[in-house]
Amino acid sequence: MTSEFRITVRENLAKAEVRANFYRAMDGLMTRRLDQFPDKVELERLRTQSMAIRANALSKLPELLEQLETNLTRNGIQVHWAETTDQANQIVLGIMQQHNAKSIIKGKSMVSEEMGLNHFLEALGIEALESDLGEFIIQLDHEAPSHIIMPAIHKNRVQIARLFHEKFPDIPYTEDVDELTQLARRILRDKFYAAPVGLSGVNFMVAETGTLCLVENEGNGRMSTTAPPVHIAVTGIEKVVESLSDVPPLLSILTRSATGQPITTYVNMISSPRKPGEKDGPEEVHLVLLDNRRSNIYSDPELLATLRCIRCGACINHCPVYVRIGGHSYGTVYPGPIGSILEPQKAGLDVHGELTQASTLCGACSEVCPVRIPIPSILNRLRYDGVRKDAANTHTVGSGKRRTLSEAATWKTWAWAATHPALYHTGSKLATRFKGMLPTNLGAWTSVRTAPKLAESTLHERLKALGVDHE
Repeated sequence: MTSEFRITVRENLAKAEVRANFYRAMDGLMTRRLDQFPDKVELERLRTQSMAIRANALSKLPELLEQLETNLTRNGIQVHWAETTDQANQIVLGIMQQHNAKSIIKGKSMVSEEMGLNHFLEALGIEALESDLGEFIIQLDHEAPSHIIMPAIHKNRVQIARLFHEKFPDIPYTEDVDELTQLARRILRDKFYAAPVGLSGVNFMVAETGTLCLVENEGNGRMSTTAPPVHIAVTGIEKVVESLSDVPPLLSILTRSATGQPITTYVNMISSPRKPGEKDGPEEVHLVLLDNRRSNIYSDPELLATLRCIRCGACINHCPVYVRIGGHSYGTVYPGPIGSILEPQKAGLDVHGELTQASTLCGACSEVCPVRIPIPSILNRLRYDGVRKDAANTHTVGSGKRRTLSEAATWKTWAWAATHPALYHTGSKLATRFKGMLPTNLGAWTSVRTAPKLAESTLHERLKALGVDHE
């Protein structure tokens, strides 16, 4: 049976316009990132420093989370813990119900996508409006993000113009990017002031000071966190760092790795709700800390590096597989290399284990990762977990679920033959002698490469032409 993942991949491979959009966008992102790191020595030093900062925070994660909660509470920020996405959604709903809120304005947040918050609230008759331009575009088209930092990267200017004209027919059609941006700004501006609750993600949480750090380019995040009287921040438990001095190196490598900028337009440091005498800011600030099996990942020393991720998207931008199949092919919140190791650990190898195969193991992702996550090594570990016999001896959810009797028997037979030289050589000679009987159609394998017997024949012809005895 063809899996849903393979069906989706084939569908997206057939979308020539979308693939062209990806190629253009990725080429630009890779070039801009390269331009931001002219000094390779400085780049590697910064990568090592950033890796050490994140690794240090993870090594102290339980203690730092307790320190973070203490300092946030002291600063007047209310902290909520959610083990599952359902619990996180209920916490957000409870806060909104306390204020009789029927709408929420959202800054960009991948964790809220992970929670499925928009669908959850809309099912209850609550409007959840995305204010990030890319998120706003895909919300209009009822799509999920195809990239973790550029959610509408799969669309070009003409497609967006047509979408806006379809949704807002009273506004003159335009393909001018500036005019389209201003149109979205006019639509969203009133929403910021009218919404009783604003929601955002968090890039880093500082345990030392009880500070939430949020970086952005459009200003919509700042509007979502200051204009509404209530601000709710949602994030994963792994985003904590130990001290304020840890933030500048991470910000430096995050922005340059993500969008090729020396720094983003806005860096927000949120430490408390509005204080007496202050003229703006929310009256309440809430932080929802989501686990969603991150603790399970944390418990495995080899898989722990997954949680170092700072969501820059560099691995996605340089992945040859992602560029060809697009983010929607993965069918998950986090696509690309980071999604291929994170999503199977969160949902289980029995659910998203096939994503671990959506990689050539070329290593491009680990070469550019700003915090040196060994993604290919983790992919190999998860592939093994998917088929291992001793499934009880691993923390990975769904271990052993991808093991099949036929595949296990095939490899066992191969291993037996390979450890008996006489039998192996006899089999090789027989295969060579009777190569004409081999099938030429081997399904997906021969759809992208020459059939074995043709390759053998071609090889023999070339060797004969060179006067080489190939027998």
